Amino acid sequence: MLIRLTVLGLFDKMVPMINQLKKFFKGVYDQALGLFSKDIGIDLGTATTLVYVKGEGVVLCEPSVVAIEKDTNRVVAVGEEAKRMLGRTPASIVAIRPMKDGVISDFEVTEAMLKYFIKKVQPNRFSFRPTIVIAIPSGITQVEKRAVIDSAEHAGARNVILIEEPKAAAIGVGLPVHEPAGNMIIDIGGGTTEFAVISLGGLVYAKSIRIAGDEMDMAIIEYLRKTYNLMIGERTAEEIKIRLGSAYPLEEELNMDVRGRDLIAGLPKTINVTSVEIREALQDPVQAIVDASKSTLEHTPPELAADLIDRGIVMAGGGSLLRGLDKRIAEETGLPVHVADDPLTAVVNGTGATLNMSPAMRRRFTAQAKLDF
Repeated sequence: MLIRLTVLGLFDKMVPMINQLKKFFKGVYDQALGLFSKDIGIDLGTATTLVYVKGEGVVLCEPSVVAIEKDTNRVVAVGEEAKRMLGRTPASIVAIRPMKDGVISDFEVTEAMLKYFIKKVQPNRFSFRPTIVIAIPSGITQVEKRAVIDSAEHAGARNVILIEEPKAAAIGVGLPVHEPAGNMIIDIGGGTTEFAVISLGGLVYAKSIRIAGDEMDMAIIEYLRKTYNLMIGERTAEEIKIRLGSAYPLEEELNMDVRGRDLIAGLPKTINVTSVEIREALQDPVQAIVDASKSTLEHTPPELAADLIDRGIVMAGGGSLLRGLDKRIAEETGLPVHVADDPLTAVVNGTGATLNMSPAMRRRFTAQAKLDF
């Protein structure tokens, strides 16, 4: 009995040592494979997916759209080619967006999309499986995180590392997030808008709302339906938003012709809409973003809030390009607001910068990993 207890005691003491050795050898193994694989950073967005390859930069920017055959579930097209099919496919083919509100809504289709993008940036079939850093919304659940990890692993990842989108965006635009000072970032994507105050590499306060570019498109569709009895598609709504959309009065108001289907007559119809009308259509989603900005500031500790008076707020993501949105937020919050130089690639550049960090530094910035690194 005494011998058995002694053996068990020795075993219990050895378990931590064995785990440390496993971590050590796994780290050596990953570093060795890293020399021969092209590690990847991905901004897996609701509207657009961007891919960063270590040592090469941003190499891919395509819509997060997949076209599949209904009967066989065979993938027909992915990315730009699939987006051109939205609203224009025959009954046997459906073009879908597998990401909704920043999270995976269709696991199998997302996996197929990731496989396509990874193969496109790594055409050499003899290359080693890469480590992939993926940006995720700060407000998603553990189940949604697991779906991202599983999709990436099934698509060919050796190791999956997750980083919150606002943190990736802040790193990507060059904010000094490692300093003991407040940095506020607003990242407006397709499905979510992320708000965060960052200090010493961590999120002091973060807020995620599922109102962003897609909600703006739907607001335009609904406005034209109610005002003109005109039905338009998502692509047309996005084009209107880009050409006429604004959150603040313009020096010179714009207008454009819009084509759609008359809901009463059922026939094609063309109307002329102005930027004033589209600004009215976008009022609700824009106000939601402004209110969330103010809520984030209300939850910011006083010392960090004082830092923001000088540093201001930085905006990233495609939605930050909406005309006058920076002026609107600055007017409502009383803080200077700056749009990043390249807001569309801020998040994916942040994932790329994470790939280039030392393992110790990477551990400070990343949200969760399937495996230790």
